[in-house]
Amino acid sequence: MRDIQEIFALAEKRAIEKRLPYAGALTPQEAYEILTASAGAQLIDVRTKAELELVGRVPSALHVEWAFYPGMVANPDFAAQLQAQLNQKNVDNNAVLMFLCRTGGRSHNAALVAESLGYQHAYNVLEGFEGDANEQKQRTLINGWKHAGLPWTN
Repeated sequence: MRDIQEIFALAEKRAIEKRLPYAGALTPQEAYEILTASAGAQLIDVRTKAELELVGRVPSALHVEWAFYPGMVANPDFAAQLQAQLNQKNVDNNAVLMFLCRTGGRSHNAALVAESLGYQHAYNVLEGFEGDANEQKQRTLINGWKHAGLPWTN
């Protein structure tokens, strides 16, 4: 396992390169290393309930839907629901929050919201749970949380 500070430095470097307004961007493996080594770090899955049921979930992750299935209708209460879950777990503004979705898009938006709520250590998990699609637009585990062999359940 790498030094956690080295991982945070890489994530911050990605944020600077990509001009992200939040703390940084992590690979799935880096997010897992932080989750297992940093007390109080939270992984927040923002996929739909249908995705969790059909594709799988990370056992220790909190869950707040960014959008609802079917139709991917935006969750107008996302910020309030996120704040409520974090308050319930006594998570303060200095905690490390890592956001996960299918491929990294919705989780980017969720990290933006967390940053706007005053969470100074919000990170997007690049590649997401399923990873990028191949040329035929299929999820064939090119990358992502599952491809990395990280813990997940059905």
